[in-house]
Amino acid sequence: MNPSTYLRPARRPAISKELPGTTLENLYCLRCNRELEAGHKSVAVYMFPQTVGVRPRQKSAAQRICFCPQCSVSLAMGPPPEGAFNVAAWKMIREVVSADPALTAAAWETLRGVAGLLSDGDAASTLRPTGSGYFEF
Repeated sequence: MNPSTYLRPARRPAISKELPGTTLENLYCLRCNRELEAGHKSVAVYMFPQTVGVRPRQKSAAQRICFCPQCSVSLAMGPPPEGAFNVAAWKMIREVVSADPALTAAAWETLRGVAGLLSDGDAASTLRPTGSGYFEF
């Protein structure tokens, strides 16, 4: 898989109505499309173009793309994507992920909660029974 495909323009997020007159934006991870609920851990990248050296200065509204903790850590630890724009975003994600282990801890915490995908480090839990013995991972 090419990591640069994860930094492509996302589909417009849906808008849901909670209370009359109040709208909440449903956010999704750009890479895995997992829903990111308000207040949950994630990484947001804000982008906006602005003219430089041109008067009058033009600036567009900022767009936000979000990544869940697992995808943020995965992207940061992977190889750089192709293309200058994608590399710039990748470097920013790496900087955020490497600044504090809290995001990596959140990714592990979520992975452990998903149907026991990861063991708690117990050696006995790494042995997988098979028809003729055990596999060790």
